[in-house]
Amino acid sequence: MAITYLLLLLLAIFMMGPFLWLLSVSLMPGRNIFSSPPAIFPTFIDFDNYVQVWQFMNFPRYIWNTVVITVLGVVFNIVLSCMTGYPLAVFRFKGRNFVFVTLIATMIIPSSTAMIVHYLTIQDLGLGGSYLGVVLPAAVSVFNIFLMRQTFLNIPIDVRDSGKIDGASEFRIWWQLILPLVKPGIAVIALLEFMSFWNSFLWPMVILDDPLKYPLASALTTLNGQFSYNFGWIAAGTMISVIPIIVVFLFTQRYYMEGIAGAVKG
Repeated sequence: MAITYLLLLLLAIFMMGPFLWLLSVSLMPGRNIFSSPPAIFPTFIDFDNYVQVWQFMNFPRYIWNTVVITVLGVVFNIVLSCMTGYPLAVFRFKGRNFVFVTLIATMIIPSSTAMIVHYLTIQDLGLGGSYLGVVLPAAVSVFNIFLMRQTFLNIPIDVRDSGKIDGASEFRIWWQLILPLVKPGIAVIALLEFMSFWNSFLWPMVILDDPLKYPLASALTTLNGQFSYNFGWIAAGTMISVIPIIVVFLFTQRYYMEGIAGAVKG
């Protein structure tokens, strides 16, 4: 047993290697990490890189842009996934299996191939340069629909029947009786989409015409282009962008594990 835990600990350290190395680089002011010999561990802890990059970039503005895009994306995905997964799991209608299989089949299509179509569609809708234009192409995913369908399948049919006996509408049953029972599945979607939208950089750069509207990840690519020699600044900016994801995961990891386990069981 001790050997197993030791191997798992070593594996965890190995998987965290890139993150720990990035943290180390962010604490090396003015040091070229590709110098000879290469710098791996900081000789002393210094937060000058964080102070300088925060002063150079308009971080509050970029963080606000990222928060708006992320909140819109998470809300859209949760609402649409729950509204789509519920009838596919509960209702019995002609062609239900065909619809579900067709949705699953679209998962093999690379998302990058649809970027041109998304761009033309967003421009035709007049949403170019807006946060809504960034969010809509990823407002719902097939994986999230599949996850919620599997989660809804684990809910006993008696819950829905009890609501019908009390005269509740289908929407009220879904909203008041079913959704509170699938919070772990919703937490999984919230966490996955939070990470996805928080780290998105290519599509916002395509659809947003004003760099001041960029989310944090897109803004950091500009920093990389202008100061590619200052690795400490790049690492510090990246660490600042990663911190919210770590915090959110620490608070939702229990629901994440429950949601994944429930979906697999379903």
